[in-house]
Amino acid sequence: MSPHSYTISHSSIDSERWEVSTARAKLINSTNVDNAIEFCRSNDVTLLIARCSTSDMKTVQAMEKNGFFLMDTLVNYARDLHKTPLPEDSGQIPIRPVQSRDSEQVQQVACEAFKGYSGHYHADERLDSLECNSVYTSWAYNSCSSKELADEVLVADLEGKIVGFATLKFNSTEELAGVLFGVSPEAQGRGLYRSFMIHGMQWAVANNAQQMTVSTQIDNISVQKVWSRLGFEPHNSFYTFHKWFD
Repeated sequence: MSPHSYTISHSSIDSERWEVSTARAKLINSTNVDNAIEFCRSNDVTLLIARCSTSDMKTVQAMEKNGFFLMDTLVNYARDLHKTPLPEDSGQIPIRPVQSRDSEQVQQVACEAFKGYSGHYHADERLDSLECNSVYTSWAYNSCSSKELADEVLVADLEGKIVGFATLKFNSTEELAGVLFGVSPEAQGRGLYRSFMIHGMQWAVANNAQQMTVSTQIDNISVQKVWSRLGFEPHNSFYTFHKWFD
């Protein structure tokens, strides 16, 4: 099935975390909203997390009529890695590939960086806020060892202490995604996020990628400014909806 087509499936990681049967629908549209609802009812799903294009107002209205609630808006940026030269990194904190001993420090950075982060989980008042925080800490920790989550993890090593991380994952043989980034409070304001983006692009080129993509919530303006200055351009955007069936 094409990665750009509608899919729906049970999410074991969400089901375990929230202790309710959870499913995820990707690229839902007006022709399959009913199909998604029927899938959930037939499979005793309690929570459905669904994404649709922000340009598809017909689908948005169909979902709202069926009790879906908007939780966030994601914007995606992309950069052709070969159209113009990659910028130089002027950062002062060394960046290197993650090592097995770094996992717990990466988890701690994520704990500090994502506390109260305004993603679609935190926007749902039915989900516990502490568990919402743990989404990102466990994601960062497991990315250090799981190729299903990350093809590479970069860390910022400040005299033996990990103060930031970036996870990278191939969407296809030609496209690399910068997935999850975190910088500890003590290292913020030192251009570390920019350094991670540049090192991510360099890693992508070294591994034969033609394009790099990144995404964030629409109100996260600061990182979008960094992307724009590094040659990234707006690519597409998506709404995230939740529907509860209980």
